[in-house]
Amino acid sequence: MTTIWIPQDAAARSLGADLVSQAIADQAAARGLSLDLRRNGSRGMLFLEPLVEVLTPTGRVGYGPVQVQDIPGLFEAGFLDGRAHDKNIGLVEEHPWMKGQDRLVNARVGLIEPLSFAQWTENGGGAGLAAARCLRPEQIVQLVTDSGLRGRGGAGFPTGIKWKTVLDTPADQKYIVCNADEGDSGTFSDRMLMEGDPFTLFEGMAIAGLAVGADLGYIYLRSEYPNCERVLKAALPVARENGLLGPQFDIVLRRGAGSYVCGEETALLESLEGRRGQVRPRPPMPAQVGLFGKPTALNNVVTLGSVPAILAQGAQAYAARGVGRSKGTLPIQLAGNIRRGGLVELPFGITLRALVEDWGGGTRSGLPVRAVQVGGPLGSWLPASALDVPLDYEALSANGAILGHGGIVVVDERADMASLARYAMEFCAVESCGKCTPCRIGSTRGVEVIDRILAGDRPPAQVALLRDLCDTLSQASLCALGGLTPLPVLSALDHFPEDFGLAPKPTPPEVSGPEARDV
Repeated sequence: MTTIWIPQDAAARSLGADLVSQAIADQAAARGLSLDLRRNGSRGMLFLEPLVEVLTPTGRVGYGPVQVQDIPGLFEAGFLDGRAHDKNIGLVEEHPWMKGQDRLVNARVGLIEPLSFAQWTENGGGAGLAAARCLRPEQIVQLVTDSGLRGRGGAGFPTGIKWKTVLDTPADQKYIVCNADEGDSGTFSDRMLMEGDPFTLFEGMAIAGLAVGADLGYIYLRSEYPNCERVLKAALPVARENGLLGPQFDIVLRRGAGSYVCGEETALLESLEGRRGQVRPRPPMPAQVGLFGKPTALNNVVTLGSVPAILAQGAQAYAARGVGRSKGTLPIQLAGNIRRGGLVELPFGITLRALVEDWGGGTRSGLPVRAVQVGGPLGSWLPASALDVPLDYEALSANGAILGHGGIVVVDERADMASLARYAMEFCAVESCGKCTPCRIGSTRGVEVIDRILAGDRPPAQVALLRDLCDTLSQASLCALGGLTPLPVLSALDHFPEDFGLAPKPTPPEVSGPEARDV
C-alpha cells in the first residue's frame, strides 16, 4: 500500500488541499488501488501548495503545486512510484528550500501527522521534557539563559531572565501563558507550528512549568485561526492520554475575540481574565504580577517551541547558532510581492537580500524590489539599498528597524509608500484599545495629516506636524501599538520623500501581461 501525504495546513487548504486529497482518494478507488492517505503540516513551501508527497523506497517524492485537474495525469504517469511528471520536485528533503534550512522549532512540521503521538516521539518529540524532568527548576532556567534564547514575539527580551523572575517570586500559584494571538501582517510561523506539530508547543509549555513552578498553562489563540483551534482541541486529550500533560502540568485553550492589541502581553492578560483587552501600566511586570495577580511566564508560540530543542541538545549547541546576541534559529516568513513565499527556519545573521532574492526568488512581478517591511504592520520600511542588513536584533535596530515576529513583506517599484504609511496610521486608529490618549487620538490625527499631505496642502508644514505627532506617539504611548506606529510612517517618509510630494517622482515602470495584476 502506497503512503501519500497531503497538508491539512490552513494555507494548503485554502489552495485546494482538501479537494486534491478527495480527488486522489476517488481516483485510487476507481482504479482499484489501496492508499494510506495521511494529512501532515505544510513544509513551508507555500509556493508549491498543495504539495503531495509519495513515500517511495528512496524517500518522499513531492509533486506540486497540484490541482484537482492534475490528478488523472499523475496516476497515468505513475506518480505512486515517484515517476517523472512536470509537477515532480524530486525528494522533498533534498529540495533546495528544505536542504538549506536548520529546522529546530519546525523539525517535525510536515514530516508527521500532527495528531500522531507515536510519530511525534519516533522523530524526537518529548526528549526535551524528559531531560527537564531530571533537572531542578533553577537548572532548567540556567540552561535557557545560557542558550541566549530571546522572545520571538517582537520585544526580544531574554527568556531565561523572565523565567528566573517568575521562579524567584514567591506565590501559591504560578502560570504559563502562551501568546498565540499572531496578528502581524505577513506572519504565520505560530500557526504553522500549532497546526503541524502541536505537541512541541505543549512540550515547551510543560518545560516552562517545571522551570518556574507552574502547574497550569493557557494558550491564548487568535480568533481568526479556526483550523488551528480544531487541531489544538484534538491534540490536548491525546497529550493527556500519553502523559505529556496531566496533573503535574495541564493546558487550557482560550480563543481571543479579534483584537490586535491583545497581542500585547498585559492586554492579553486582561482579556484572559474576562475583561476588555486594554493595556495595563507597568510595573509591575507580568512575571511578578500577571494572570489573576500571580507570577506568570508569558511567551509566544515560537519561543516556547524553541525550548524543547535547547533541553534535548544542550544550551551550547543552540547558542552556537546565530550571531552576536541573536542566538539560535528563527522561522522567517516571506510574503507580499514575492515569487517563492513561505517559511524558512535559519540561524540569525542571514541578510535580507539572501532571503528575498535567493530564498524568495525576487518579486513575483519581476520588477525590482522597492522596499521590505520587517516586523509586521508596525515595522519599518527598508529600501532596496538596505537589503544587505543581516537579520538580527541589533543590526536591525541600528538601521531603525525591528525584528518583530520575523515576517518580511516585499513590495516592488509600483508601491505607493505614502499610502502604506497612511495605512499604518489608520491601522493604529482602528486597533487602538483606547486606554491612552497618544495612541487613541494621535493615530486619528495622523491619518488626517497624511491625507492633507497627499492632497498637496502645504506638504512641508504638514510633514513637520506629522513628525511632531510621531514623536508624541513613540514617547508617550502606553504600549507598542502606539509606540511603534511611527516606524513605518517615518521610514517611508525618510526613504521615499517623493511619494509625499517632497521630491520629484521618477517615471513609473511600464508593466504589461499577467504580472501587471501583482502588487
